[in-house]
Amino acid sequence: MHGPVLVSWLLAVLTAASGAYCLTRLRHAPCSTDPSPGPSAVPSAVPSSVQPAPHRLLAHESDAAEALMGLGMAAMAVTGAVVPAMVWAWVFGVPAVCFLFGAVRGPARRTHRLHHAIGTLAMTYMALAMAAAPAHAHHAASVGAPLLTGALLLYFGGYSLWTGTRLLGTPGGGRPVGTAGLPQACRLSMGIGMFAMLLTM
Repeated sequence: MHGPVLVSWLLAVLTAASGAYCLTRLRHAPCSTDPSPGPSAVPSAVPSSVQPAPHRLLAHESDAAEALMGLGMAAMAVTGAVVPAMVWAWVFGVPAVCFLFGAVRGPARRTHRLHHAIGTLAMTYMALAMAAAPAHAHHAASVGAPLLTGALLLYFGGYSLWTGTRLLGTPGGGRPVGTAGLPQACRLSMGIGMFAMLLTM
C-alpha cells in the first residue's frame, strides 16, 4: 500500500486495537453477541456462558474473523512490501473461501459470513493487486481494477456509515453505555480501515 507514513501508522494502531479487542473477547463476551452485522446474532444481553452451543460457536467464529481482519490489516499496513504480497493473499484468501462456503452451506449468520467474506476477499484483492503491479507502482501510481476498487469503497463506506449510526444511537433514542458500544466501535474502526486501505491503492 502507498500513502503518507503517518496515515499508515494510524491505520495500523486503529485496526490492531480493534483486532486485539476481539481477540480478547474469544475468552470473554464475544463481540458477535451484538446483533450487527448479521440479523441472526444473539442479543448482547445474554451472557456468552449461557448461550446455546451453536450460538457460542458462531460468536467465537465472529470474534476470530474480526481479530484476523484487524490484526492482519494492521500488519499489512505496516509491513508494506517487506512481506511478499502472495503471503497476504493466502492469509486472507483461505478464510474468504471458508466464509463463502459457510454462507452457502447453511442459513445461520449468512449475512454475517458474507460480510466477512467480502472483507477477506477485499484484502486478498489488494494483496494480489500489489503482487501484480510493478515495484515502482506501489509508490507512484494506483494499482488494481478501478471499478472493483470503487465498488469496494462504496460498500465499506456505506457499511461504516451504517455502523456509525448504530453506534451513535438505537431506534429508541438511547446510546450505548460503558462497554456496550465497543463491539460496534470495533466494527466501525475496521470498516474505516478497509476504506482507507482501498483509498490508498
